[in-house]
Amino acid sequence: MGKAILLLDDGSCFYGKSTSIVGTSVGEICFNTGMTGYQEVFTDPSYFGQILVTTNVHIGNYGVHDKEIESTGIKISSLVCRNFSLGFSRPSSLKNIEDYFQENNITVGSDFDTRAIVKHIRDKGAMNAVLSSECFDIDKLKSMLKSVPSMEGLELASKVSTEKNYFYGSPESKYKVAVLDLGCKTNILRCLSERNCYIKVFKIKSSFDDIMDWSPDGVLISNGPGDPSPLKDTINLVRDLIKTNKPIFGICLGHQIIALSQGISTFKMHNGHRGINHPVKNIISGRCEVTSQNHGFSISEKDVKNNNNIDVTHVNLNDDTVEGIKIKNTNCFSVQYHPESSPGPNDSRYLFDDFIDLIKNLKK
Repeated sequence: MGKAILLLDDGSCFYGKSTSIVGTSVGEICFNTGMTGYQEVFTDPSYFGQILVTTNVHIGNYGVHDKEIESTGIKISSLVCRNFSLGFSRPSSLKNIEDYFQENNITVGSDFDTRAIVKHIRDKGAMNAVLSSECFDIDKLKSMLKSVPSMEGLELASKVSTEKNYFYGSPESKYKVAVLDLGCKTNILRCLSERNCYIKVFKIKSSFDDIMDWSPDGVLISNGPGDPSPLKDTINLVRDLIKTNKPIFGICLGHQIIALSQGISTFKMHNGHRGINHPVKNIISGRCEVTSQNHGFSISEKDVKNNNNIDVTHVNLNDDTVEGIKIKNTNCFSVQYHPESSPGPNDSRYLFDDFIDLIKNLKK
């Protein structure tokens, strides 16, 4: 275990130890406040291109399990944590977390003062950073950071979308759901499959005809990484899908794409929402949900208020950002957070039931 250095775009430096492989990684630095679910977070495609700081002190203490993988492998650029636990207590775990990161060729920095890092990001905002266990020359690291593009304006969804369309669930299921993969978590597919859905996952470059030729009963627009605004073809595709009046359900990046398709702008947040305890109010029911979140962009509250075709269905109780919308006179709705959770509470899984109810009613 050697030295490691974390250099932020504003010149701030933090020091710790190197765990996993020796190397250098770059990306936008962000933090997640969840106490559990680290493996699901590491494998969430929405984190692609980001250096993740975990606020929980112990990472790795319950090992790695194959049922807690949300994609084909680790998607974060690198991990920065306080205590990296090589031993694990859960008997059903397959391996320790260090082996998992080594297999995925991902750098890890441990023994960092994560409290100081998180306080800095919280106050100064999300920014690019470099983590290295092989180069400690500040000038060289600063030069490296200059070539890293800003997350604002950066299209990343195509880098994590499936290269080939595929099926999930039983062909004997009652409903057919098309999922447009912008970086889809596996648990979204599980939640649909559990509700009697046969799913076809479509790559991001799919056309309107590609999707409609399969004759789906409904369409889900998935989560994913990066800035939504550069995805012009996807925005146009979703606009056309909404016009069919088929049930459309958007999650996270999918929510932002739906908003953009209706003329609502998006913006980069100061440091985003990432954790599993974010309170959201359902305006329709009046109930509060504790939600799982992972996003650095949001939709414009002003644009939503000025759009007569949009109803706000959910709001964040921490900062009043828009967390859910419904397009009037359509079967399209979306939420900014993750109703499939994993990690997180299951308060919001009713949204999948609402989506299925729309499909049922339309089929009648």
